[in-house]
Amino acid sequence: MRVPAPAQPDGLPEYADALTIGHARGRGAQINPPNRFEPVRLSVLGETLDDAAREHPEGKQVRTVVLFDRARTIINPVDSPDVGMKWTINPYRGCEHGCIYCYARPTHETFGLSCGLDFETKLFAKHDAPALLRRELANPKWRGEGITMSGITDPYQPIERKLRITRACLGIMAECGQPVSIITKNRLVTRDIDLLGSLASRGAAAVFISLTTLDPELSAKMEPRASSPRDRLKAMEELSAAGIPVGVMTAPIVPGLTDQEIPALIEAAASAGATRAGWVLLRLPWQIKDVFLEWARREFPDRAGKVESRIRDMRGGKLYDARARIRQRGEGPWAAQIAALHELACKRHGMTNDRLTLSSDSFQHPELGGQLGLFG
Repeated sequence: MRVPAPAQPDGLPEYADALTIGHARGRGAQINPPNRFEPVRLSVLGETLDDAAREHPEGKQVRTVVLFDRARTIINPVDSPDVGMKWTINPYRGCEHGCIYCYARPTHETFGLSCGLDFETKLFAKHDAPALLRRELANPKWRGEGITMSGITDPYQPIERKLRITRACLGIMAECGQPVSIITKNRLVTRDIDLLGSLASRGAAAVFISLTTLDPELSAKMEPRASSPRDRLKAMEELSAAGIPVGVMTAPIVPGLTDQEIPALIEAAASAGATRAGWVLLRLPWQIKDVFLEWARREFPDRAGKVESRIRDMRGGKLYDARARIRQRGEGPWAAQIAALHELACKRHGMTNDRLTLSSDSFQHPELGGQLGLFG
C-alpha cells in the first residue's frame, strides 16, 4: 500500500485513491475516496493501474446499479437557514448525472459507500414514494405548504425515465393541488408538462433549471450524464410556453472556470423564458475536495491551480467554509465581484432573485385508498 504524501494545509492528501478498473467511461468521478466513517482504507498499487490502462485503453464502462430504498417517510423538513426551502422530497439517493461538484456526494457515505464513483453508479430508488406521499398529504396536520422536489439529488436523473417515481408523485400533487417547485438539470422535466401545467394554472408549480455553462464540451466533462446546455434552454422555452413559471440556477459557479459566463448564462436563460435567477458558489464539503481537485487536475491541468487558488481566496484559505450563508456565497473581493456581476446581469435582463411564493389555496387532502390502504 502507498503511504500518503504530506498533507496540504487543510488536510487534503496530494493524491486520492484511484479505481482498480482504470478510467470509467462516461462518468464524472474517476476515484473512490475512502469513506470518512470507515477506519480502513485501500490504496491501489501503481502496477495495478498500469495493467488496467493497458487492458482497457479507452476506459471501461461501469454499469449503473439501482437498489431498493425502503424509506419510511418521504416529505423531509429542512432546517438550514440559507437553503430557501422548508420541505423537500427526494425520490432517489445518489445521482447518475455524475456532476463532479455535487455537494450531495457525501450522503452516500452513510451507506458505507464512497462519494466518488459509487455515488453516480450505485443508486437507491424510493419505489414506495408515491404511496408514502399520499399518506403524508392525507394527514390532517398537513396544511399544503410548498414542497421542493430535489434539494439533494435530481428527481429527473436518467433512471427516472424508466422508473417514473417523480411523475407518480407529481400525479398525486396535481390531484390534490399540492404546491411544488422542481430543481433539475434534465430536459426530462418537459415530459411532465401536463401535470406541472395543471398545478401552475392554480399558482402551485414552478421549475428551476440548473445552468452552469453554455460550453457543451465543459458541460460533458463536468456533468457527463445531465442534459446539454442547449437542451436545458429548450426545456425552459417549453415550460414557459406552457405557462409554468421558470427560473434559472447558475449553480454552482466554479471560480476560475465558469464565473466569466455569468452574463451569458443569464441572457440565455432570460431569452428562453426564465424570470428568476439564483446562484451558489462551488461547495466542497468532506471528501468532495478529493473528487473535484482530481478532476480539475486531470481535465484542466493548465487551470486547476487557478481554480483552487480562487476557491481558497473566497474560503479564508481553505477549500470549504461550512458557516451558514457564507458557504453559499463565500467572502472577500472575488466573492463580491461574482455577486455584483450576477446582480448586474439580472437587472439588465429583467430577472429577479425574489423567492417565488406558491399558492396552497387549492390544496385538498387526498383520499386514501387502493394499495395505500395496506400502509395506513
